[in-house]
Amino acid sequence: MNEQLVRRTSLSSLLGYPVRAHDGSVLGRIAELVVATEDSGTHISTLLLTASGRLRNGQVYSVPLTALRFSHTGELHIRQDADQPQAVEIPHSSVLLERDLLDQQIIDVHGHKVVRVNDVDLVWETHDELHRLRIAEVEVGMRGAVRRLLRGLPLNAVDAMAHRFQPRVIPWEFVDLIDRDPARRVRLKIEGDRLSTMHPSDIADILEELAPAEREAVFGSLNEEIAAEALEEVDPKLQRSLLEGMESSRVADIVEEMDPGAAADLLAELPEERSEEILLEMEPEERAEVEELLEFPEDWAAGRMTTEYVAVPEDADVHQAIEALRSFEGDLDAVNEVFLLDSDGRLKGAVTLSKLALSNGETKLIDVKEAHLHTCSIDAGSRAIAEQFDKYNLRSLAVLDHDRQLAGVIYPEHVIALLRAGH
Repeated sequence: MNEQLVRRTSLSSLLGYPVRAHDGSVLGRIAELVVATEDSGTHISTLLLTASGRLRNGQVYSVPLTALRFSHTGELHIRQDADQPQAVEIPHSSVLLERDLLDQQIIDVHGHKVVRVNDVDLVWETHDELHRLRIAEVEVGMRGAVRRLLRGLPLNAVDAMAHRFQPRVIPWEFVDLIDRDPARRVRLKIEGDRLSTMHPSDIADILEELAPAEREAVFGSLNEEIAAEALEEVDPKLQRSLLEGMESSRVADIVEEMDPGAAADLLAELPEERSEEILLEMEPEERAEVEELLEFPEDWAAGRMTTEYVAVPEDADVHQAIEALRSFEGDLDAVNEVFLLDSDGRLKGAVTLSKLALSNGETKLIDVKEAHLHTCSIDAGSRAIAEQFDKYNLRSLAVLDHDRQLAGVIYPEHVIALLRAGH
């Protein structure tokens, strides 16, 4: 290796590279690099050597990074004061860079997509003549693919060819690696909450790109709130697939975080026995809300509405409305107004959040309510609902029962879901 390759190298360049004894004789060739999982997975702890540079052929020898030095010509040698390489059986728990990373699907959290790893860029870090090998980034473009294709040829020639292509890399700290453990289950290897910072629609897109096992691993890594939001964004067939192998108690925790209308739609798509198991695991209040919605046909307004809305008595003032908003446990991002109800729960008006913001605290809500209030009945059809949203450019549509009591609210995202479903 020349000085440049000592400082910056790649997995493809190192595989098959000789490691020499003090006298210059070849002890073996690099067949694998073991990731130091105790070091946050950012460095290589050990090299595995075989005579051929392939793990499948012959005895495997282990060389810790601390045992290595570079000669003046840039070759890798065992330090004089280090122990000789030891024959080893590879522990099942080891994370190996070629076996467990190359060709694996990973999540590019910035590009919001799934890509495959073609190579790994590495950096030698030298301090007091001790060498550390850091994982810098993964190559997901043609440059990495060319390196692998030409592996075994002179490094200068390989680099010259590879550098004709623009690098497409993802910094290692931004990688969520989907990796298989010894039992062939799948897990998210690199820890972090980067997925949870993404928009649920982007997470849903990623889930749709993955193979089933990897998809389950990614979905299983999400907390209940993020999982619920992502689940609302995927189609019913994929929803069923994601929940298929999960414990009913875990599914119930996720469903409880969903909009009640979306939760009812989800459970309606599952086999009745499975749906009942999940409902039994839910908290009584959330279960009651969802069971009530399950009684309505899917194409009715009642089958599409949410029961999560903010309502106050019709004689309330702005202060009371703000307190109701503060104590609201649903999705505040979806709320556009506060509804006014009489003592029997009948709808008497609505006040938009912008009106609340512009009014002083003592203002009676009835004095600043909207002049026109759009509603529909619980048995209104999907087409009629979509037409109202389109005609009046609505931000919400109140759903009334036959006694004109407020039963729920339909928001634009529910209409979009209707259109996607082809209703």
